[in-house]
Amino acid sequence: MEKETIAAISTAMSSSGIGIVRISGEEALEILSRIFYPAKKDLNVQELESHRVTYGHIYDGETLVDEVLVLYMKQPHSYTAEDVVEIDCHGGVFMVKKILDLVIRNGARPAEAGEFTKRAFLNGRIDLSQAEAVMELINSKNEYARKSAMRQLRGSVSEKIRKLRQGIIYEIAFIESALDDPEHISMEGYGERLLPVIEKMKKETEDLIKSADNGRILSEGIKTVILGKPNAGKSSVLNMLLGEERAIVTEVAGTTRDTLEEHLNLGGISLNLMDTAGIRSTEDVVERIGVERAMEHAKDADLILYVVDSSEPLSDEDHRILKLIEDKQAIVLLNKSDLAGQITKEEMEAAAKKPVVVFSAKEERGLPELSEAIYSLFFSGKLSFNDEIYITSARQKSALENALESLGKVEESIRGKMPEDFYSIDLMDAYEELGKVIGETVEEDLVNEIFSRFCMGK
Repeated sequence: MEKETIAAISTAMSSSGIGIVRISGEEALEILSRIFYPAKKDLNVQELESHRVTYGHIYDGETLVDEVLVLYMKQPHSYTAEDVVEIDCHGGVFMVKKILDLVIRNGARPAEAGEFTKRAFLNGRIDLSQAEAVMELINSKNEYARKSAMRQLRGSVSEKIRKLRQGIIYEIAFIESALDDPEHISMEGYGERLLPVIEKMKKETEDLIKSADNGRILSEGIKTVILGKPNAGKSSVLNMLLGEERAIVTEVAGTTRDTLEEHLNLGGISLNLMDTAGIRSTEDVVERIGVERAMEHAKDADLILYVVDSSEPLSDEDHRILKLIEDKQAIVLLNKSDLAGQITKEEMEAAAKKPVVVFSAKEERGLPELSEAIYSLFFSGKLSFNDEIYITSARQKSALENALESLGKVEESIRGKMPEDFYSIDLMDAYEELGKVIGETVEEDLVNEIFSRFCMGK
């Protein structure tokens, strides 16, 4: 059964300079010919040259609708690998919906969310990891996330996975051939030869899995909780980072009683900031709930910014917080450094065993040092995209973990001197799990679920 021709609006539904209606499928040009009249009267719409822009008008019967530019991309040299038409019209919700309605009335079906990219995947133009990178690119919140998505879209993950799978299928083929023809293909010493190959594959798979945490942070941002005792300056720190008076700042201890969440791009890294109630013992019921919430959020945080009032000695509340963050990624902000200090950076480093940044929210000092400290904690001091590969999908990470487990079983079988057909079974499991990353062994229901998360028109 031939695929239906689909159509959707591919630009935001808002007032804008232009809007784009996209059509994909075998009848794309036929549908266009029913509503589009080129300015050149002798030009046949169904004979439009590929990848050339054509000026003309959209008509609804005898009624002029809009002045447009049309771009035709002949299959397979298009995003979906099908015939694709894009109509660039004047922007505005009414106009683009009017033209989409015309396209649908003349034979197209409304596209489902992500259906253009789904067709690109099903038609073999991109694999599943590249398709997921499309949404990563659309949703990227900083330059590093954009670069990471672009690398994956260009095949950085795909290339690595395919190389691993080629190595695995080679070994499977050798084992099967040797078992079928033992007179001509010897298995003597094969386990010893295979062992370093498996160890190398395991290491490469482990490296991809380890990259997933950094990949998630790049795409989603670092979940950052600001902790400290009352009046340490947490809200002032938040306001300084955001560059606006977002949190209420007073001299009254306990002003912040609940969490306050904001997003910040700090030197290209996304921080999902959460200001919390000051940690202290209190009889105030509302404030006590705020303190409990602060401690709960700290447990789930990627990063804790622990704000210390350097003008006062460390208190029982400070030591309570130090205990709370001892196993967490944390940076200590030695705030109020504009005042006479009661604790030095060296003393704080010894007490916290964490990076310490001398900070002053009042005088706006310490921000570059904080950025550098975050880089050091999460990205070994820098982010390099010359050869870095980051896994940004939980689905991909899960498949890699399953593949690693199967490779581990192969290693155990070799060391246990098990028969070679045991190797083949677990190698095939690893091969299939790696195939899930790029969509070669993934089930249809999962494919549909993945693309349902995409935005309309993409």
